Amino acid sequence: MKRLIFTFLVVFLFLAGCNTKEKTAPPKAKKIPMELTIHGHTRVDNYYWLRERENPEVIEFLEAENAYKEEVMAHTEAFQEDLFEEIKSKIKQEDESVPYKKNGYYYYSRTIPETEYFLVCRKKGSLDAGEEIMLDVNQMAEGYDYYQLGGTAVSPDNKMLAFSVDTVSRRKYTIYFKNLETGEILKDAIPLTSGGIVWANDNKTVYYVLKDDVTLRSERIMKHTLGTPFEDDEEVFYEKDETFSVFIYKTKSEKYLIIGSESTLTSEYRFLDANNPGGEFKIIQPRTRGLEYSVEHFGNDFYIRTNLDALNFKLVKTPVTATTKENWQEVISHREDVYFSDFEIMKDYLVVSERKEGITQLRVMPWEGVSEYYIGFNEEIYTVRGNVNLDFDTEVFRFSYTSLTTPNSIFDFNLKSKERTLLKEEEVLGGFDKNNYETKRIYAIAMDGTQIPMSLVYRKGLQKNGNNPALIYGYGSYGYTMDPTFRLSILPLLDRGFVYAIAHIRGGQINGRAWYEDGKLLNKMNSFTDFNDCAQHLVNAGYTKKEKLFAKGGSAGGLLMGACINMRPDLYKGVIANVPFVDVVTTMLDETIPLTTSEYDEWGNPNDEKYYHYMLSYSPYDNVKPQEYPALLVTTGLHDSQVQYWEPAKWVARLREMKTDDNPLIFHINMDYGHGGASGRFQWIKDTALEYAFMFDLLGIE
Repeated sequence: MKRLIFTFLVVFLFLAGCNTKEKTAPPKAKKIPMELTIHGHTRVDNYYWLRERENPEVIEFLEAENAYKEEVMAHTEAFQEDLFEEIKSKIKQEDESVPYKKNGYYYYSRTIPETEYFLVCRKKGSLDAGEEIMLDVNQMAEGYDYYQLGGTAVSPDNKMLAFSVDTVSRRKYTIYFKNLETGEILKDAIPLTSGGIVWANDNKTVYYVLKDDVTLRSERIMKHTLGTPFEDDEEVFYEKDETFSVFIYKTKSEKYLIIGSESTLTSEYRFLDANNPGGEFKIIQPRTRGLEYSVEHFGNDFYIRTNLDALNFKLVKTPVTATTKENWQEVISHREDVYFSDFEIMKDYLVVSERKEGITQLRVMPWEGVSEYYIGFNEEIYTVRGNVNLDFDTEVFRFSYTSLTTPNSIFDFNLKSKERTLLKEEEVLGGFDKNNYETKRIYAIAMDGTQIPMSLVYRKGLQKNGNNPALIYGYGSYGYTMDPTFRLSILPLLDRGFVYAIAHIRGGQINGRAWYEDGKLLNKMNSFTDFNDCAQHLVNAGYTKKEKLFAKGGSAGGLLMGACINMRPDLYKGVIANVPFVDVVTTMLDETIPLTTSEYDEWGNPNDEKYYHYMLSYSPYDNVKPQEYPALLVTTGLHDSQVQYWEPAKWVARLREMKTDDNPLIFHINMDYGHGGASGRFQWIKDTALEYAFMFDLLGIE
């Protein structure tokens, strides 16, 4: 009997061990009610206290969530390691970027095996010349959990390098200076900048953007003279309007310094002769609400991309001596069916990037004599954009090309002969063959009848039998278009039978400016219903079924995930929400939080009652309710500068409290990183391996 009891006990303990992930109790955040009242309406936020970053109980809660994640996912650790190695093995260890020539030097970066970072290099006069390593970021990053090189800028005389570094992941960059002749790092160090550096033409004056230490708004343009304390730097421009942010750059002609000040809907630019850093900046066109424009220089004119009487933008030019809008002369007129996104000026040609029917095209327009034409491409869906083009006096235009099946490729294109030269296609190791995959564009029908485009990729031979696993990705905010580019990271999905889909929902700009307007402010709900309609279409069309359908989005795409699962929790097997913006109303009411005031034109200002109630109707945190939710993997970074860690922390706590299912809810907190995740070439793969193990485990894929 004793032996029988002992045997039973051993079996019981073994079975209990096998079911650890079901038996482990998740962390439970304490509830401290906080009443938030505005417009006569009161919300009770039980987890408001999680905002207290310095509170040891907050850190204890986050660490408990990480420990729970480790315990629940422990049985997948070997699988995660295999996935890490699988993805890493596809990355070329020793690689080099395509060099570009500037001011007598060829500049490039390169990597060496088994290192996380890269070398910033140049060669004088010829690619056969000796290599000069300007920065060895691997050495610089030693001893740091996070290390991000920001901007780099070489002085006009080629003797000094300005560069910026963030070691916390809050996007607060410190600017340093290196003498490229002696290798000496100067004592000059400028903290709390946006990371960009612009040289005046005197080789001793640099301009940079200073951030607010609390809100992180880029608010001041400062001028620094080499060899002087940064405390003595001169303020050149201060943006008083808290809905605007500032930046500075030098024109392609190297003749003018340009200060830009922008909000979501309005622009204002100033210019100064780069040879006269002691001069005063002059306004090009004073700000007018709703008027957007951007500026380049060529010859005696400024060329300006603007939405003045042009929803999809147009191109105008104006003399440098008469810059206000009454002097603007049309170069490319507005078209309702084409979105004008960018342009590159050369002596004999104008190359225009424009988007028609969701596809970016390169339009070549000779200034005189010859008919215009488009550069042709063979794939149904792809992404193309201008690359580094620093010279005016050339017939060669450099562009990058990629698709969901074609790795990023750099071409030189002769605008006169129309001959294209492939300079480099990103090499994917491990037997990758792009011909094994297929990409296509399909459309879902939204609730209001609008056709919503989706970009798909999968292995050839896939059967639309409703039994394939699928991952649908979306963003849909700020007018950002998630273009169909090559994603090395999704190969483990495709090679295991997944369909990968990008839903080009409203709020992006794939179909022009109106597409963006229909997915923002009081039209924001369209983004969420569009995404769910796209997911449903994948099911209806036989690409997958609900039991095998996953969704993913990050930042504003995390808001998308939260809103979509509140509305249609039945539609997804699992959802991955990276650094999700889920506490919309509370964040947009708090002007001390980074980015809040600058985003009123995107989401609305909840101090206005109509926006308050509309935002409250979709805010993921405020709309969590007792219902079954899909399995969830939520990620954040303790030092996130864009979406504060407490938003997903509060959301997870409330979901744990209210959801009625037993589906996994896993919260992964990067305690050393911020919004963009880990730095380095390979560390990001660990997070990807966790996400894939989460999905594969739910599907029973080993």
